Amino acid sequence: MKIAFWIEKDVDALPRHLVIGNGKFLINLDRNTFMRDLYYPYVGQLNHIGGYQCRVGLWVDGSFTWLSDPEWNIELSYVEDSLVTEVRASHYHLGVTLLINDGVHQREDVYLKRIRVHNHWDKVREIRLFFNQDLVINETEVGDTAAYYPLNNTVFHYKKDRYFMFNGLTGSEGLYQYTTGVKRFYNAEGTWRDAEDGHLSGNAIAQGSVDSTISLRAHVAPNADESLYYWMSAGKDLEEVKKLDAYVKESHPDKLLERAIIYWQRWVNKSERDYGNLTEACIRMYKQSLLIVRTQTDVNGAIIAANDSEIMQSNRDHYSYMWPRDGALIAYAMTMAGYQGMITPFFHFCANALSPEGYLHHKYNPDGTVGSSWHPYLNGGKMQLPIQEDETALVLFALWQDYVRHEVIELPQSLYRTLIRRAARFMSSYLEHDLSLPKPSYDLWEERYGIYTFTASAVYGGLIAAANFCSLFGDEERSNRYRHTAEKIKNGILKHLWDEEEGRFVRGLYLENGQWVKDRTYESSVYGIFEFGVLPADDPRVVSTMRANRDRLTIKTDVGGVARYYHDYYFQRSSDIENIPGNPWIICTLWIAEWEIEYAKTLADLESPRKTLEWVVQHAMESGILPEQLDPFNGDPVSVAPLTWSHATYVLAVVKYTEKYKKLLAASK
Repeated sequence: MKIAFWIEKDVDALPRHLVIGNGKFLINLDRNTFMRDLYYPYVGQLNHIGGYQCRVGLWVDGSFTWLSDPEWNIELSYVEDSLVTEVRASHYHLGVTLLINDGVHQREDVYLKRIRVHNHWDKVREIRLFFNQDLVINETEVGDTAAYYPLNNTVFHYKKDRYFMFNGLTGSEGLYQYTTGVKRFYNAEGTWRDAEDGHLSGNAIAQGSVDSTISLRAHVAPNADESLYYWMSAGKDLEEVKKLDAYVKESHPDKLLERAIIYWQRWVNKSERDYGNLTEACIRMYKQSLLIVRTQTDVNGAIIAANDSEIMQSNRDHYSYMWPRDGALIAYAMTMAGYQGMITPFFHFCANALSPEGYLHHKYNPDGTVGSSWHPYLNGGKMQLPIQEDETALVLFALWQDYVRHEVIELPQSLYRTLIRRAARFMSSYLEHDLSLPKPSYDLWEERYGIYTFTASAVYGGLIAAANFCSLFGDEERSNRYRHTAEKIKNGILKHLWDEEEGRFVRGLYLENGQWVKDRTYESSVYGIFEFGVLPADDPRVVSTMRANRDRLTIKTDVGGVARYYHDYYFQRSSDIENIPGNPWIICTLWIAEWEIEYAKTLADLESPRKTLEWVVQHAMESGILPEQLDPFNGDPVSVAPLTWSHATYVLAVVKYTEKYKKLLAASK
């Protein structure tokens, strides 16, 4: 298991309000635009900041302030349709406003920051900006070096084959001052303290647990603006970061930021979509969600659940893994939105990760190695596979949806032997024959062991996908075999997971004293019964199930939303279970909306899911980031932010909504 290092309790616990990246290089910023997470060379691996603060400060007229000081009024957003931030920070008493843009180069491993300083006073003023670099390279503070490099007037940090070079520009002037030093060792807090008198001591090198601080200087005319630029390049050795640094200077950081804006605007608007009657805010959230998912997707195929290291404060591990389930459902959403090329590496990742037996493990590190797990091989004295079988099944389901959407036959053909047939063979054999259902495995929430409606539905969908691929490639014998097994599982679902007395599909079955017992807990994930094709959305059994879930899992506070399941304990905020069955989850709320969209027969039927899409927008963070869950009383983000699955589920719901709206509108004319 990957061991997380300790984050000091006095470090400000702030969610990640802003994320920027390019598929190889990911940076999370807090609301003060301090870097808090820096992932390289994979999205999600390794974190070279790990939640500490890379502070930004300002000195003017003998006064010093960090952007985290309460006197700053900070407004968060992104440049429209892009992955470049737009943050306005105003300090009334100092008479200064900063317009801050942060971005990662769309191709190179370069982070760029532009700060446009506006001087509100009627006199020329000297402004100094300070940037602190608090790195823990390769996730440990042991053996780092921070040094001044006089050949290009930069500061760089390194350890082994990880190098990070920092530079800046004001007009034609580079760094004004610099220093390096020891941090969090004996009484040393770090070089950021050295900045608070407006001057840096110029210490040229430090090793061990180290940080550095650099400054830029500008003279700003009365009621005028001046732009200052800060950037970081990452590479495997000194020569690589020097070349990237030279590239930024020669191209000019301003031009590179503008090119990044244009690239992402073209990327997110590459295809036309009729948004029907959705509000501008909903459309904006759709595009931003596409962009956020892109930042969390590594170019080598891993789609990471979340990269907010703040969760380690309570969990001693993190979400920077690829769960095949999350990845498959996110890939499904993105391919439906038209981003087939972006998610193609995901399927190759899964093919490479598949075990010899044909199943996928609990979760994976971004480099393809198996991640940490809490699923045992031995349970109650009996051996078991420590898996969630839906994770294997959903990859095939998503791959078939991708083919149906784009008809790129080369992708499934390249995966036919390595992924499709091997996974289908496993699912066909991993059966509880007395029930005609998949054998027990862990549920999608990773909390309990049994046979679950969601998992069984996913396996059905996965086997139907495999059968379709076999037929596509003329392999009718296998196709018939997989389809026959899928139909057996469907019959098992209808016989054993439908509860006639309750009038709904139950969460699942668990073994008690040798007998299979129904778990009747209200559970949002049973939406899989229609999503993965077991029954249509308007089947009376699906209708009664989804209506029961909507009624019993909706949070009865002003915040609203839908819980994962009845009496959800994860980050539980209330013991009033009747009114607050759990915290509202973005994905679970949208699952109800997805069913309402598929069930809709008239345009009027789409009003409820449209309001749900607007609810998501209203409960996003100021910057547009979606968390995993919300506080049921005040709507504050709970757990990680952004959660990739939340953004992807919003994308999928919008795609389904707009397509159903268009269909019903045409039918009404």
